[in-house]
Amino acid sequence: MKGGDKVEAEILEPYQLSFSDLLLSSSRFPKRISRNVMEALGPTGPGLLCITGVLGSALLRRKLLPLARKLALLDPDKRNRILKEHHLGSDVPLKNPERHVSSFAMQLNYDRTSFDEPIGAKLSLKEEDDDDEFKNLGGAFKELGFCMMELGLSIARLCDREIGGGLLEETLLDSCTAKGRLIHYHSAADHQFLLTESQRRKLSSGNRVSRNHRNGTCFGGTRHFNLWQQWHYDYGIFTILTDPMFLSSYSYEECNSMCRHSYLRIYHPSNNKFYMVKTPLDSFIVQIGESADILSKGKLRSTLHCVCRPEMLDHISRETFVVFLQPKWSHAFSVSEYTMEHLRSDCLQRQLPVTDDVSKTDIQKIVPPLSSRLRDGMTFAEFSRETTKQYYGGSGLQSKR
Repeated sequence: MKGGDKVEAEILEPYQLSFSDLLLSSSRFPKRISRNVMEALGPTGPGLLCITGVLGSALLRRKLLPLARKLALLDPDKRNRILKEHHLGSDVPLKNPERHVSSFAMQLNYDRTSFDEPIGAKLSLKEEDDDDEFKNLGGAFKELGFCMMELGLSIARLCDREIGGGLLEETLLDSCTAKGRLIHYHSAADHQFLLTESQRRKLSSGNRVSRNHRNGTCFGGTRHFNLWQQWHYDYGIFTILTDPMFLSSYSYEECNSMCRHSYLRIYHPSNNKFYMVKTPLDSFIVQIGESADILSKGKLRSTLHCVCRPEMLDHISRETFVVFLQPKWSHAFSVSEYTMEHLRSDCLQRQLPVTDDVSKTDIQKIVPPLSSRLRDGMTFAEFSRETTKQYYGGSGLQSKR
């Protein structure tokens, strides 16, 4: 393909692993299932798959995901009180009214005995009708988070059996912690609402409103207006995501017209193509992070991805819940010659296909290659800091974008 040729992103429907098959594979590992999983997550696959049919998870998803938008648009003082009450924090500047994403985070701590019961056994299946819509925020966050952690551990166990060594599951169990994030991707209407409310509070407190705010700012006025989240790799072991929910700003109703598009976009190195990922309703996405790529010596493929905004749908927001499974902070990476050769030949060294929007972002310029962020003997904490620095630090590749 010539550098100037334009191509549209194709649709990718990931391999679907049923929950019942995952339970079966945890004990007997049928070869068919193991082969399909490794084809999806291995070096020739897209680096992700879907898990379907997890008992009780659909109800929790419907409870939890709409709260992301409600929290994002709440009065800041009330939101701070609710977050503190449920032991939630944030890793984005919620005081910034021009933010395009709101994220509410919690460390999910566990021990080796936390997963003695079957997956889903602890999920509440009772529909509740509470006057206080945030009453069970923390409980639902933990319930769904622990369920997703168990799914990740089961996938790790299956991969270990195929790769050998048992390293992935052992590394996750040694970590004893994961990070859960409830994420709201703002619609243009949400964005304008936050700006208007910020102006109102400033005026009521006697502060001046800047000219830009007084006149309003265009959602997506930045260079990369077509993306909610810029191109990047996750740097943990697995990222487990719920099937996203899309809400209308005109109501809190779910938009069923999105045709199960997740608006998660990935690059598939083996095919040298960009794909838009389409997911089954109430499924979970399991995505490979760079730590799994390193630990497996390239037998698992980390996923280069971004989150796109639907075109011409300014009233649509995107809600999701994500659990990041990672090594303990003190875990030291052993980077063998094989691994370094794998790193030097990663997809960022290749000529990527050009699309109408990807050509503008120029992925090679905004995603730091793994080989520049990893050294032999580096701990996961050091790797995390270096990765964050190169992406978002003062001179990071995405710090001013």
